[in-house]
Amino acid sequence: MAEIIQRDGTWVFDGATVRITPGLHRSVPLFRQTYGEIAVPLEAIAGVAFEPERKRGRLRMRLREGADPLLHATGGRLPDSADPYRLVVDVDRAGVAEYVAEEIRRSLLLDQIPKEPTKTYLLPGPPVPVSVRSSDGTVSFDGIQVRIDWADTSDRVKRATGPRIIDVGDLVQVEWLPNSGYEDGFMRFVTRETSFSKLPPEKDPYALDLWGSTRRDLLTALVATAVTARLPHPSTRGLEYDDERALRPRPTASALPPAADHHDVLLRRLRELGELHREGVLTDEEFAATKAAVLRGF
Repeated sequence: MAEIIQRDGTWVFDGATVRITPGLHRSVPLFRQTYGEIAVPLEAIAGVAFEPERKRGRLRMRLREGADPLLHATGGRLPDSADPYRLVVDVDRAGVAEYVAEEIRRSLLLDQIPKEPTKTYLLPGPPVPVSVRSSDGTVSFDGIQVRIDWADTSDRVKRATGPRIIDVGDLVQVEWLPNSGYEDGFMRFVTRETSFSKLPPEKDPYALDLWGSTRRDLLTALVATAVTARLPHPSTRGLEYDDERALRPRPTASALPPAADHHDVLLRRLRELGELHREGVLTDEEFAATKAAVLRGF
């Protein structure tokens, strides 16, 4: 068994599984502590390396594409410090880190683990139910439905529509971008009906606008991952990588809603906005801006 224990966390390799446990020190990001222990099967690993530096080094694990719903849901956008597959290693433990990396590499070679993308998730993602309070509201997932309860600071359009409940069977994918502290992030639940409706996140009733605490908003990736783990694997859908290495749908004919359905969705969204305007929920300016955004999206 190969093991390394650091303030940043612990890696234990028994020949078949690498158990990664985050440290409890305050320097360890809240996201990693909340995500908890991860058991990574050997067949999910593409490679591992130790990167030495003058004061400390980093042990990094690279997973096979498609093996982990967390990496798929976040699209490589997790901050480096929140990456659970990275371990900060003190300089006096560099030898131990090299040994752990070599033991994993040797097992990959002996077991002839392929490097090709997987056709199914090999890690389960976070358990459900999971609930996170963000700057735009509280999002919960019980394995069957997503529920969004808007905050008092959410846009009036969202609060007027009430809690949003989405069946997992209606979802196509989850789009997630973290709040960087300099630019807002978002988490959008994309259904067949809303796949063409690209409202700004602050007005989209299927999206959370992430503009508050970066530390807290990052936890929405827990929900994004739990939902992603229960959607069809990307190998079963036409997906391709964009320039930022984030998976996105390839626009195939089978994935697009029929033109008639597309038109019906547009009319329904416009009727909903018209009702909110007549009831006085939306001002003339808000109605005009939101209507223009809906029309642009369609």
